[in-house]
Amino acid sequence: MPALPATTATTIGSVPLGDVLAWTAIGAFVVAMVLEWRDAVDPARYLAAGAWVVFGVFWLTMVPHYYLEVKSPIETLLALAALPLCVYAGYLLATGRESLLLLSKAVALMGLIYLPVETIPVVKTWLIETTAAQTHFGMELLGYSPGIEEGANGYQSRFGFDPDETVTGRTIYIITACTGIGSMAIFGGLIGAVKAPLKRKATAFALAIGVIWFLNLLRNVFVGLASPWGWFQQDFLIYIVTEYMGEPASRTSYLVAHNFIAQSLSVVALLGITYLVIRILPEVLEPLEDVLYILTGTEYDLAAALGDDLQPTGGRDGASTPRSETGDD
Repeated sequence: MPALPATTATTIGSVPLGDVLAWTAIGAFVVAMVLEWRDAVDPARYLAAGAWVVFGVFWLTMVPHYYLEVKSPIETLLALAALPLCVYAGYLLATGRESLLLLSKAVALMGLIYLPVETIPVVKTWLIETTAAQTHFGMELLGYSPGIEEGANGYQSRFGFDPDETVTGRTIYIITACTGIGSMAIFGGLIGAVKAPLKRKATAFALAIGVIWFLNLLRNVFVGLASPWGWFQQDFLIYIVTEYMGEPASRTSYLVAHNFIAQSLSVVALLGITYLVIRILPEVLEPLEDVLYILTGTEYDLAAALGDDLQPTGGRDGASTPRSETGDD
């Protein structure tokens, strides 16, 4: 959940509206999680329902940023879809779908992982600059050594390619969204929310974080080299970028590499990582089934669809049952 850029954000005092909405929603989700833990289920449902609506409004405020600044069709469409989907989730909770409290707990944990990184300067600085250094090392393995300098965001995260020696004269710098922390937070929240033996949860978490880190490093190296060296400066792509996106021709390789290729492959990667996590921790199927219900209005039994070996150790009530006749935890 990236903060709204200062150039486009509406503010409350000196705080961007997006940050206020995000913290409000996550705070309400956390309180609802505590209420459920104390067996105050009905108050938890109603509070979480309100939190979902605020969460949807937060994503709506992100639409101008994704459309006008990031130029990302995928993120723009997802942000637009988030409001009605979040409102529907809130409606389902308010009208009695208690199982959505587990998904609400997952979102609360996602926010607790992501928001401190986005809002605590020392943590944000370390994450961005470490990611930039690792990306630069990846470039060096391929024979490029541009050096790292201060980017427009004020961090040592810009790759210092000489504009006179490259094809486009452009380079990139690392921001929070380039660190992979958003995807890590998603899986951290899902894994942390379900009831399962700690060993399997830790294994699933380590696998998800490790794969995300590696794939994110590959993405950063790919975009970081494609942008200055003009890997996608073909005439028909330049035409699309200049005529339909209103961007300068020199940004073509960056936009194609980042917004179209990397983001599309990220969706595929997230699905693959989800499957790997499910193999270790089938309990995460429960919140995923609720996600599918919100999207389609249809109940799904993902464990049955994926195979008998993917049976969670606990149901929605947390009762422990054998995973399989021969399996162990």
